[in-house]
Amino acid sequence: MSDRVQAVLGDPYDSSNPLAHEHILAADEQGEVIAAGERALAAHGVNAEFVPERLGGRFRQADSLTTGLRPVFRRDATLGIAYGITSFIGAVPVWTSGDQAQQRWLAELLLAGGRCSAGYTELAHGADFGRTELSARRQGDSFVVRGGKQLINNIERAQAVTVFARTSEQPGSRSHSHLLIDLRAVKTTRLQRSRTGGMRGALLGAIEFDDCAVPASAVVGEPGGAMETVLRAFQATRSILPGVVVGILDSQLRIVTRFATTRRLYDGAVGDMPHVRAALTGAFLDLLIADCLALVGARALHVLPGETSVLTAAVKYLVPKVLQEADYDLSVVLGARSYLRDGEYGIFGKNSRDLPVAALAHASAAVCQASIIPQLPALARRSWLDAAPAPDSLFDLGAQLPALRWHELALNSRGADSVTAMLPALYGQCQGELRSVVADLIAAFAELKTGCAQLAPRDRTVIAGPHSFDLAHRYAVLVAASACLGVWSRRTDFLGDPAWVTAALRRLAERLRGQRPTAVEPHPGLHGELVHRFERDLAFDTTREPLYY
Repeated sequence: MSDRVQAVLGDPYDSSNPLAHEHILAADEQGEVIAAGERALAAHGVNAEFVPERLGGRFRQADSLTTGLRPVFRRDATLGIAYGITSFIGAVPVWTSGDQAQQRWLAELLLAGGRCSAGYTELAHGADFGRTELSARRQGDSFVVRGGKQLINNIERAQAVTVFARTSEQPGSRSHSHLLIDLRAVKTTRLQRSRTGGMRGALLGAIEFDDCAVPASAVVGEPGGAMETVLRAFQATRSILPGVVVGILDSQLRIVTRFATTRRLYDGAVGDMPHVRAALTGAFLDLLIADCLALVGARALHVLPGETSVLTAAVKYLVPKVLQEADYDLSVVLGARSYLRDGEYGIFGKNSRDLPVAALAHASAAVCQASIIPQLPALARRSWLDAAPAPDSLFDLGAQLPALRWHELALNSRGADSVTAMLPALYGQCQGELRSVVADLIAAFAELKTGCAQLAPRDRTVIAGPHSFDLAHRYAVLVAASACLGVWSRRTDFLGDPAWVTAALRRLAERLRGQRPTAVEPHPGLHGELVHRFERDLAFDTTREPLYY
């Protein structure tokens, strides 16, 4: 998929290409999605990537969707969010819990080029879905929907929306249901668009339902089952969305490397300065760390569906954090040019504005940590440093996987964690400096295990104190270290070199201590790989794929 999408997007530096950087910047200045981009993706049939194969689409493997959409985010995150990924977010609850008729109906709509939005957010309550006010009351063979949702992407031009609604006044988790609503069949009020600082072309709007009658067949899954569906469905989006956003950092690193190799200063190239080489190498390592974690999380949906409730929350928490910090480090190298809104480096500033918005998507860092915290004590007691390691297929990024079985995604991992078991399992294969850093991580893991096992009941809830959130942070970092080590163990190319994984684990060890990773020594092998990929137009991520401009 990726090479076909790249061919559609064309050369970003060719001004005759309607999808070149200068035209994307012009659309951003107008607060618009670039129309040529939407036409190009529609002609490619990108919507088919969001529809399972059994329903006539091309979605089979979560990590393949991640890497396949990444070229769009390399070019323009606004296009990636506004054109398609929102339809995937809206469709996932239907693929997870919908009946055959609902799944076929939505599949046909998407394959015909239609759009589906996801109606969750109510500004009064944020991510606290339990306080949702939009209601759907049963009246005979219908549900009468009343209330509004805000900050919904593409709601102005969507033909369908998946709405999270209160269907009972009883307290508890069984008081909400998903409704799949055909917006062409009901009369609604779609309110004024909300403007954003980043992704200025994103069409964020609001919708009001004023006693709109929808058929009872609109309920997705069992009535009252929306919370369970969310806990399952969001496992997919929490791994796939951070993974596609890695493409933004790939572009940022390429832009700054281009600057560093062409800009002359003190009778040499900027890129020859040790601190610049260190900054570029550090961002390269951060990109690889983020990619390993995101792809392992996506593959786990197929391989370890019983464990992904906590694993994908770690992905969604840590990957955006790593990407945004690396973007800042690159902006320091670019200097004042990083603030420009036009010209050769204007696209860097746009990407920097877009990245936090795209990375946030539908779940913040705090929400993801709050999902992890209640599961930490059981993980500490039942798995950590004792569990059997994950299967090799999880880390063999080129291996085909069985189709995603949505119904097997568990609400709770029940203390199972075979991903972090890779640290002790692979320790014996490590030599020299790598062996030393893995030993330090295992010792830190033992300390984390003790801390999590001793958490008081109050500190296992969403009202937990800062200490619990720090434990969740440390767990996510150790998951990332395990993912990197697992990928390293299965590779024979550059990613099989101990140099990169040793440097990556050292950066993660700094995060484990609550520190921001410092500039790394410009290791010749790492910097050489970075320059090699830049000069030959190869992706900086784990795919190392050619960029077909």
